[in-house]
Amino acid sequence: MAQNNFAFIALLVVTSTVILASADEQTKTVEFNVKPGGMVHTFSEKMREYECSFTYASQGGTNEQWLMSVGLSDDDSLFSCSLWRPQGKSYLFFTQFKAELKGAKIEYANAYSQTVAGGQRDVTLKEDEFTVGDSTVTHKDGKFRAELSKLTIIGRTRRDEL
Repeated sequence: MAQNNFAFIALLVVTSTVILASADEQTKTVEFNVKPGGMVHTFSEKMREYECSFTYASQGGTNEQWLMSVGLSDDDSLFSCSLWRPQGKSYLFFTQFKAELKGAKIEYANAYSQTVAGGQRDVTLKEDEFTVGDSTVTHKDGKFRAELSKLTIIGRTRRDEL
């Protein structure tokens, strides 16, 4: 059954480029603007008692439209959060970033400097550019090369630990 949950989450990450909320409220995708200017900003989205938040500071260019998708597996044992720039590569320079899950312990996370769009492919950040903790994915000072276009996180809910 766990494999099906991961397949559901992976499908969610790939296909959620349209703003939607499923009828059974297991998935939700929302737009938000990533704002340059060097100030720290946070965007959050909740699904029931679970929450994903993205805190960042960036420089250069103008606002970029991004998407955040949150979802729960059918049995509520996995909570996912993905955020990305639908056009592919971001032209902003990120001076910092942190994504945090509330109510779930991270089992998988990855960060990308470029995403699939316009014939491009996903390009993952190097492992030394970010760190994954129990509930956060964070840039590493001095190692992060300021390029971020996508984050994908899957966490096991505390409900599953009962």
